[in-house]
Amino acid sequence: MRLEKLRKEIDGIDAELIKLLNKRMETTLMTKNFKEETQDPEREKEVFEKIQRYSGGTLSKEFTNELYMKIISESKELQKKKLKLIGFQGEHGAYSEIAVRTYDGNAVSIPHKSFSDVFEGVASGELDLGIVPVENSLAGLVSSVNDLLTKTDLHVIGEIKVPIHHCLLAYPGTEYRDLKVAISHPQALSQCRGFISRNKLEAREHYDTAGSAMSVAKDKPAATAAIASSLCADIYNLEIIKENIEDCKTNTTRFLVLSKEPSKEKGDKCSIVFSTEHKAGALFNVLKEFSEAEINLTRIESRPLVDDPGNYAFLLDFQGSVEDSKVKKALVEVQKHTATYKFLGCYKEAK
Repeated sequence: MRLEKLRKEIDGIDAELIKLLNKRMETTLMTKNFKEETQDPEREKEVFEKIQRYSGGTLSKEFTNELYMKIISESKELQKKKLKLIGFQGEHGAYSEIAVRTYDGNAVSIPHKSFSDVFEGVASGELDLGIVPVENSLAGLVSSVNDLLTKTDLHVIGEIKVPIHHCLLAYPGTEYRDLKVAISHPQALSQCRGFISRNKLEAREHYDTAGSAMSVAKDKPAATAAIASSLCADIYNLEIIKENIEDCKTNTTRFLVLSKEPSKEKGDKCSIVFSTEHKAGALFNVLKEFSEAEINLTRIESRPLVDDPGNYAFLLDFQGSVEDSKVKKALVEVQKHTATYKFLGCYKEAK
């Protein structure tokens, strides 16, 4: 029993090591946009001097030197590949990462703590692109992302719609009948309320769906499972106890793709953000221009302006290309009725 316990502890340490190595490689890749060459002898010398100071205990300096020679070599090889870096909010395995993989299966997904970190990463050049959720078919708009869209200078160059299918995940070997607790993000718990109730599970809130899977894999809490994506099962080596446990099978999240540069492709859907004077009929005058041009609106949301209490910014999506003459003409007329106006982008509509 003691040997088995120690081996399980080693397995957990190995998982953490791999996770940290992945994070190091991801961070190394983010430096590629800020330097011309992958070779940097001065930086390598600095790294080796530091790891010599860190070495100790059972780790010999020779071992850490050899280990880091391999790590740095792999880092340089990755940088040479010029892989596209796409940022998302959450832990690996989040539905946002599924959106990244849906958009570009060859890109490297880079996790970030907050949505603002994703926006800043794209703006600074650390990331090539960012992918963020704007609305869910059940929960509605993602307020913090829409607020960031009203202030950003980034461009929207694409959209992805991801079906949300939740799984019950547990540590391998866990008996289904022994489960008493399900942990996940509050939204995921509410979307699986029927399943949780039927199986007499206690719902416990967690900061993130993928984070709940990571917690189950790392801490192995007794009688506890996570509600997260099937991707999390692969990433965190968890067993899928039950698939598609959501109450509504048509649950979908819409994501937008962010870039420093506008899309070079001809799009068929556009997004704008604007504000109007605080007077009767101001918004109506804007919407009338789209109606008269027979342009179909697909979304309109209002967000309060933090620096202008009582006034609102409006986020509006419509079908059509900015290259079409009727769209160009309508947007010229729209701007006559707005106090502020920004064209976010024209992109391919997700089917």
